[in-house]
Amino acid sequence: MEKKQYIIEINAPVENVFDTMLGLSDKSTYEQWTALFNPTSTYEGSWEKGQKIYFFGTDDKGNRGGMVARIAENIPNQFISIQHYGILDGDKEITAGPQVEQWAGGLENYHFEETGEKTTVIVAVDVTEEHLEYFDSTYPKALEKLKQIAETD
Repeated sequence: MEKKQYIIEINAPVENVFDTMLGLSDKSTYEQWTALFNPTSTYEGSWEKGQKIYFFGTDDKGNRGGMVARIAENIPNQFISIQHYGILDGDKEITAGPQVEQWAGGLENYHFEETGEKTTVIVAVDVTEEHLEYFDSTYPKALEKLKQIAETD
C-alpha cells in the first residue's frame, strides 16, 4: 500500500468542519461529501475510539458492500484515525482471505488544524496500487464537496 495525502482549506470553524465531515449532527452531511465515492455512501456504527464502524453503499443491483473498520483514535476537532480490517458483503463481514489482505490494517487519518476562522483538513490514507488513480481523482472532488457543505452551514 502507498500512503497518499490530500489537503483542503475550509473557511469555517474546526468544530463545524469536524461535525460536517463525520455527520455527527446530521448524517446527511457525511453522505453528501462521500457520495463522490459512491452515490449511496453511508455508515453504521460509532465514531468513538475503539468502536466498530461500517462504511458502505449499494451497487446497481442493490447489494450492500463496503469496509469494516474500527476507530483507532478520535480526538474531537483535531484528529480521527480509521483502521480498516475487513470487507462488508451484504450483511456478512469478511475479515480474512485474499480480498481483505490488500486492505487489512490500512489507515485513513484526518487531521484538523484551525487558523482563525479557517480549518485545514489533512487526509492521509493508505491506498492499494490498483486504487491510486481513483483516489487521486475522487478525493480532491470529495473534499471540495465537504468544503462547500461546511462553508454554507
